[in-house]
Parts: sequence; C-alpha cells; structure tokens
Amino acid sequence: MTDAERSGRPTEAFGATAVGGTHARLRMACLGLWLIVAALAARQVAVVLGSPRGERLTDLETWVGPNGVLHVTGSLYDSTRFTGTPFGGLVLKPLTRAAEQALGWGWTFGTLLLVAALGLIAARALPHPIGRRTALLAAPVAIGLLMLSLPVRNTLWLGQTSIIPVLLVLLGCFAAHGQRTSGLLIGVAAALQPTLLLFTPLLWFTGRRHAALSTGVTFAACTVLAWAVMPHDSHTYWVHHMAGVGLGGRADDLGNQSLHGALLRFGLNGPLEVALLLTLGAGVAVLALRRAVRYFDDGQLLLAVAITGCAAIVVSPTAWQHQLLWVLLAVVGRAGRRASDRYVWPVAVVLVMTLPARTMLPDMPSLDPLRTNLVLLAALAAATAVPFLSRTSPHYQSPLPTEYAPTAPPRFRHIPLVPFLRRVLTRPNLLLELLLLRVTYAAYSQVRLAATGGSISAGRAEAEENGRQVLGLERALHIDIEHWANHTVVRIDWLRNFFDFYYGSFHFAAPLTVLAVLYWRRPADYRWARSALGLATLLALVGFWLYPLAPPRLMPTLGFVDTVHGVQDFSQPDYGTLTALTNQYAAMPSLHFGWSLWCGVVIAVLARRWWIKALGLLHPLFTGSAIVVTANHWVLDAVGGAVAVGVGFGLVYVLTGPRSAVARDAVTAAQEKADSSVSAGP
Repeated sequence: MTDAERSGRPTEAFGATAVGGTHARLRMACLGLWLIVAALAARQVAVVLGSPRGERLTDLETWVGPNGVLHVTGSLYDSTRFTGTPFGGLVLKPLTRAAEQALGWGWTFGTLLLVAALGLIAARALPHPIGRRTALLAAPVAIGLLMLSLPVRNTLWLGQTSIIPVLLVLLGCFAAHGQRTSGLLIGVAAALQPTLLLFTPLLWFTGRRHAALSTGVTFAACTVLAWAVMPHDSHTYWVHHMAGVGLGGRADDLGNQSLHGALLRFGLNGPLEVALLLTLGAGVAVLALRRAVRYFDDGQLLLAVAITGCAAIVVSPTAWQHQLLWVLLAVVGRAGRRASDRYVWPVAVVLVMTLPARTMLPDMPSLDPLRTNLVLLAALAAATAVPFLSRTSPHYQSPLPTEYAPTAPPRFRHIPLVPFLRRVLTRPNLLLELLLLRVTYAAYSQVRLAATGGSISAGRAEAEENGRQVLGLERALHIDIEHWANHTVVRIDWLRNFFDFYYGSFHFAAPLTVLAVLYWRRPADYRWARSALGLATLLALVGFWLYPLAPPRLMPTLGFVDTVHGVQDFSQPDYGTLTALTNQYAAMPSLHFGWSLWCGVVIAVLARRWWIKALGLLHPLFTGSAIVVTANHWVLDAVGGAVAVGVGFGLVYVLTGPRSAVARDAVTAAQEKADSSVSAGP
C-alpha cells in the first residue's frame, strides 16, 4: 500500500477521473450552447423569411428591389431612403441584378454567417490568460448574445449592412496579417461608416502607424472612387447632407441613438446645437481614445476596440439601432472589485442590447430622458465612464470574495441545498438588484397579459365560466360573502373611500418598502425574503396561465359594483379601464393578498418590537378586506394567494437552509457541543 501511494498511480487515476468528468461536463455544456445557437439561428430565419413580402427585408427591397433606389438614374438620396455612403451604394449596385427571392435567402443566410464570424473573432480576441471553460464556451455564448441582440435582429429583419463594418474592423484588428492589410480592412469599414475613422488615431497612438496610414489612404481612395463614379450623389451626401445627416428619417427620431439625436430630442437646434454637438463630441472622442489606448497597452485590445466603437456611436450624426453592436462588444470589460459587483456591467449591457427600452424602464414621464436615450447612455458610459479594471489589478482575476453564512445541514436528507442560493451575508449590488427587479416585473406583466391570448376578449368566456365555478364552490362552503360585503361598503362613503385608497396605494408600495428596508438594514435577510417573493410570484403566473378567472366586478349578471375602476362597458369585448395595461382575468391566485401576506410574514419574523409585528399582520388583513369589498377578488383568490406565498417560503426553507442568523447559531451550538464533549472525555 505504501509503495502504491508513493508511485502515485491511485492518485493519478483519481485525478484523471475527476479531470475527465470536468472535461465531459464542459463538452456537454458547449454542445448545449451550440444547439441553442442553432435554434436561435433557425428561429431568425423562420421569422424573417416566413413573413410576407413587403414586411421583411424592407431596407434591402428599398435599395435593390424592382423599384429600388439603386435602379433610379437620378441621385440615390432623392428620396432619403438610402442612408449609406456613396461607396456603399457603389458596392450594392451589382446586387440589383439578383432576383428578390434568391437575394432574400442569400442575404439572410449570409448575414447569419457574418454574425457567426463576428462571434468567433470576438471570442478569440479575449485577453489572455483565459481558462479552458472560457475558451470552450466563449464562442457559442458570443454568437448567442449577438443573435439575441436588437441590432442583429433588426439587421436581419430590415436587410441591413451594419454588421459588415464591425466585422471588417475586427478582422483588421485580430485576423489580418500585416499592418497594411489591417489598415485596408478598417479603411473599407470607414468608407461604409465614416465615424469609424476614429480607429485611425487609435492605431496611430498604439504604435501601428502603418495601419493608421493605410486606413486613411484606403478611406480616401474609396471615397474618391465613389466621387468619380457618382459625383452628384457624393456631393449630396458629403456636402448637402453633411455625411448622412437627415437620411433615413428625422434625426430626432427615437431610433437615432447618437448625441446629435439626443440634443435634438431635448429641444436644441440650430447653431447652438451644432456648437454643443461639436464640443461634446470632441470631448467624448478624446477621452474615449485615451481610455482605449490605455486598455490597448494593458493587453485588452478587444475592449479598446469596443470603447472606440462606442465613441463612434456617440459622435455619429445618426446611429440607428442596427448600427449599435459596439455596445455589446463592451461587455468584455471587467468592472468592480467585489465579486458581487462583477456582474453589474455585463448584465446591464446584455439587457440594454436585447430588451426594448420600455422593458428596462417604466413608462413614466420623468424617466423619458433616460428611456429614450438608453443605448446612447450605455455607449457613453462604456466610452468615457465605466472604470474597467486593468489586467495588472489584483482584482482582475480574483475579485473580493462574497461572505457566506456558515453551511448548515439540509432540512431533508434526500433534498440537498442549492449551492447558488447559499446564504450571503453582504449586501447585493443595488444597481443589479434594480435591473433584475425591473426586468422581472416587466416579464411578469407580459406573461400575465399573455395568459388569455393578449386581450380581455380572448379568454372572457372561459374566465366567466371559471368565475361561476368559484362562486359555486364558495356557496357550498358558505363563504360567499362578496356580494354582501360589496354592497354594504358601497353605502358607507368613508369606508368605501378608505378601501379604494388602500387597494390602489399599498399593493406595490408595501412590498417595495419592505424590500428597501431589508436591503439597507438587514442585507442577509433581504435575499431569502426576495427569493420567497419571487417564487410566489412565479407560482401565481402559473395560476394565471392555467386558470383565467373573472373577478366579481367582471361578472356582468351578479350585480357587483366596481368601486375602484368604475362602471364596466359589457357591450364591448375588451372592456374595463385597465384592459390596455394588464390581464384583468389574472385573479387566481390574488397577488394583492399574496404580496401583502408576504409583507406581514416578513415583518412578523424579523421585527423586534411586538407593535411592529402587529402592524405588519394588519396589512394582509386590510388588503384581504379591500380586495373583497371592492369586488376585485373572490375569497378563494385570497386563499390561493396565501398558498402561493406559503409554497414560496417553503421552497426557500427547503432549498436554501435556515436564515443566516439561525444557521450561524446552529453551527455555533454544534461546535460548542462538540467542544464540551471533548473536554468531558477521559
């Protein structure tokens, strides 16, 4: 046995088995990601080519279709529908000979291949050293994110060329052999998208001066060639439209996510706007280039390229949605010294680039300046403000670890604790929490609305039938008090006003307040409370989907009075004041009561004073009364809400172990018991 241990063979065999198992899991994960990428690509093709002609590849059809602008003998810019450079028009003209159907298929699959190439190059350009897992998973993750991003989806839908300049720049920076070839590729990209000339000073100040000169010469040659072939179009583009300003729609349109578009949306115009644009644009360009050069010298070339591309978005006269891929590439930057902060920037970038702005921020007038310029703000932050870590920082590879509570034994022998739900003692990152909270609520609203087909009329008959079933069950149980309670409160003005106010005011305010207090005062308890609330809400969504239910106020023959929303127009299929906002048949279970019960339980468990516990428990009592007397829920809806919350707390109890304080006390008690038994031994 000693010889065997010294020979190392058993240890090597064990190590080989462990490493082999890890490699097998990595290969399976990589295969799964590639399958997801293939599914995303197939879906994009099906969505684009499955749509009727005239609704897909509209920009491509506008350019090269039978009546496209590239067929017209006059200027390309007479109709302002063509937004590219004259050189871009010169490159596209040969495509006008292709049949539209063949061009549509070829263009779509060609764009997908460009996206795949872009993702592969970006994955290969990650700064070294990188682990085996990152090396294997980077390519499918990058391509998958590109497929999901709004710029790529718009490019595929419209038939745009905006991926080509980005790919040319990446090829020039990471794949070209020799500086002249690199400059040639970047120069062609700048000829297609002029603000990419910002890469010329980046090349110059990073010591690649031959590439910088080649970029300038190539851009000039392409522009002169286009000017020689199409002098009138070139004069129109470069002089009359000032490098594309005013083409493709109004410059103050929400789709223009450039600094010029933002200033116009703020009401500035004329010489003042131009002077401010030039001043701010120059400042952004200088600051971004300084940062890009610093990160290039640090060995983070892909981040330097992304920062320069984001600056090009900001200073461009027009930056439409399909031209904004540079922001997504900035996800490679690492920001945050703590492990809990490390995910804020990548999560924010991915959400901004894959979800509509109205999903990221609520539709409130006070938030309009942020929501209408969200991608611009992300590009501006990447170019000038986000403190990306240097590779020489000790926190680049090893961020400050998260502090966890002592590991407690699982509640049940055959149900292990979930590792990623371990009890964390430190406060989570606030920005990340707000982002996830907003996106989760937006998804909740969409699923809730889709539960009856996206409209009230789609599920009205089924919901009313389910309402009669619930009423029948309540009558059998002798708890059908809704009609009596509703008509009793209607006759007492002050009581009706109180319950109307309570119903409309505390549904969101109370749980948000509890979460805010826990986040600030009890961060360790914030996490389990938030998890329980999220699980309860998820279970409620399942209920909305499986059992659409008409509340009493939407049962037209039962005589209920909706004291909150007013009289409903039952002559219209889509009736009610909230129809456009939410699914009014999402009644079982009642989240009004469920969320209030969650507040009461959390306050009762965590509050130290008895009167605070009592106030917490009064909230679900008042909410339960309000939802019944205002005819917005059945009594059994409240029971369903209580069940959802109970299951949410139960799952947290089972899967994550005891609360941090309880776990710490349990571990301390076990250690003291072990120490006392040792000291009492012989």
